Amino acid sequence: MAQNARFALSLRVLGVLASEPDRMHTSAAIAETLKESAVMVRRSFLLLHKAGLIVQRKGPNGGAKLKVPAKQIGLGDVFNAAAGEWLAVDDKALDGLMKKVRGDAVTAMNEHSLSGVVKRLKKV
Repeated sequence: MAQNARFALSLRVLGVLASEPDRMHTSAAIAETLKESAVMVRRSFLLLHKAGLIVQRKGPNGGAKLKVPAKQIGLGDVFNAAAGEWLAVDDKALDGLMKKVRGDAVTAMNEHSLSGVVKRLKKV
């Protein structure tokens, strides 16, 4: 899956989790809601869990839920979780510049929170 598609799916998954933050959500239920593959939702779960944005629990009452409130999750945090090595270059002369560009982009994205995304989704 392309980096931008992973970011978009991760953002949509977090939007579902944020809509009912105290409830555990299964990958199957989220996949059905988003009309996505449960496998892709589980892959997003892994990225988001690794980044510390969600908690997961296995078993019959398992699933995932937000680890921190939606207001505290910036879009840059989601981007970092999902994007991988965005703008990575092998050229040492450009590597520092690309790291700065990525840092600036993430900082700008973090000016917007997941809770703002959820509000926008409710309007649509």
